[in-house]
Amino acid sequence: MQNSQTNREQGPFLEEQIRECYGRVVYSHKTHERCADILLKRQSRIKIAQIVLSAGSTVGFISILFGSGEVGTIIGGGVSAVLLVLNGYTKDYDLGQLAQKHRQAAADIWLIRERYLSLLTDLRSNALTEDQVRIERNELLVELHSIYVGAPSTNFRAYSQAQNALKNMEDMTFSDEEIDTFLPNSLKKNEC
Repeated sequence: MQNSQTNREQGPFLEEQIRECYGRVVYSHKTHERCADILLKRQSRIKIAQIVLSAGSTVGFISILFGSGEVGTIIGGGVSAVLLVLNGYTKDYDLGQLAQKHRQAAADIWLIRERYLSLLTDLRSNALTEDQVRIERNELLVELHSIYVGAPSTNFRAYSQAQNALKNMEDMTFSDEEIDTFLPNSLKKNEC
């Protein structure tokens, strides 16, 4: 009983810090997911543009063969120049690979996020001593640091999308009814 009393007296400071860490990890996870989505969408648009420009270039040069002369040369040359610039941009940027790195970072951060949630649950239910909570918190910080060191940088656009998803679209929140739809009848909270 003495241990529980001590946890409640000193725990709010520790719990407050862990809650703050949890919140940052939730945002980090969602931001990396959004970065990956943005990059994959950009990659798709670039690929479509490359196909369209290649077709335009080919049509321009084929038109030269069928006698349109200068117009075909100008169109084909212009489109080819734009395609060259776009290909040069994509040569140095592998958006698919960068998106995959963001996906991997999000997956790694997801595990840390869930461990923070479990730690908060254990702290609230007094399942761990304060020293055990501190040890777990410190381990999580070290693991999170190693993930961040290898993760690509995020951007403001992805952060804004993550913020909107978490705050306004209530990503990561479920009603009891929603959770019940995923569970077998024996585990449902509400009667059907």
